[in-house]
Amino acid sequence: MADSEGKPTILIVDDEEMVRSIAAQIMEKLGYRVVTAASGAAAIDIFEQEHERIDLVILDMVMPGVDGSMVFDEMKKIDANVNVILSSGCSRDSQANDIMRRGCDAFIQKPFRLQELSHLVESLIAP
Repeated sequence: MADSEGKPTILIVDDEEMVRSIAAQIMEKLGYRVVTAASGAAAIDIFEQEHERIDLVILDMVMPGVDGSMVFDEMKKIDANVNVILSSGCSRDSQANDIMRRGCDAFIQKPFRLQELSHLVESLIAP
């Protein structure tokens, strides 16, 4: 669901400030509204309050405390149709494959490549 200006909204969840910042800059340049969360717990809180406005989540898999797997499960309980791109600095492993089997839409390895990230986002939230 787009914002009042017609821009789709993306929630970027990553415990690394630099990754959040770069991903947010990329998405804003591409015309998206961006909300960020620095932890899994913060992401769940934001998603509970704003899930009707969030079109896509870019979710880090490895975070201290509430990790990406737990965040994914909680988001699915709130909105079973949530679009999620799982991201990791590691290659896709058994934990990532498990999350993908549970309904995650896509996987992207960090560092993000602009073209790959843009293509994934567009494929998941095309009008």
